[in-house]
Amino acid sequence: MIIKTVNLETVCGVTSRLPENDKPEIAFAGKSNVGKSSLINALMNRKSYARTSAQPGKTQTINFYNINDALYYVDLPGYGYAKVSQTEREKWGRMIENYLKKSRKLRGVFLLVDIRHEPSANDRQMYEWIVYNGYEPVIIATKLDKIKRSQLQKQIKEVRTGLGIGPGVRVIPFSAETKQGREEIWELIEELAGLENPENKD
Repeated sequence: MIIKTVNLETVCGVTSRLPENDKPEIAFAGKSNVGKSSLINALMNRKSYARTSAQPGKTQTINFYNINDALYYVDLPGYGYAKVSQTEREKWGRMIENYLKKSRKLRGVFLLVDIRHEPSANDRQMYEWIVYNGYEPVIIATKLDKIKRSQLQKQIKEVRTGLGIGPGVRVIPFSAETKQGREEIWELIEELAGLENPENKD
């Protein structure tokens, strides 16, 4: 996918109404510190466009990035940061649930987990939540460059077991450092968004 234009078009807080977009949406979910902004920046071919915070758990909005005026990347609030109050966590949870239920243009959801660790209870809950709302998430196993190549299959198996997912669910290892996995994710985004044609290919 050749990225020509990127525009942060809409930022939705807890009380904001969701935009009524006319283009396909691809959403990204994951706990704080999993590397979500790094993935989105890599997919936008930008070094630091997606909003990052020095403090985990500070992303409190749903951000809609218009890509090539053809689709949206939707950055959902990070979850699972212990220092955030229960009330705040519940607010973000309602924001995410509201989006999953009400978006008419959502075509795919990517759930990010850290390949180095067994998925947390929050990861499992998010996976089940996404499925409950009618979507089959694609799992992005981030921080691939932090493990040895010989550990890859073992860690992918741990991700699958920890989330309780079957063989039909895709797990894509990704590294923000080396960009390994980016092409595969781009191809899947094009497929999900219905953008598959020669003009969109490198």
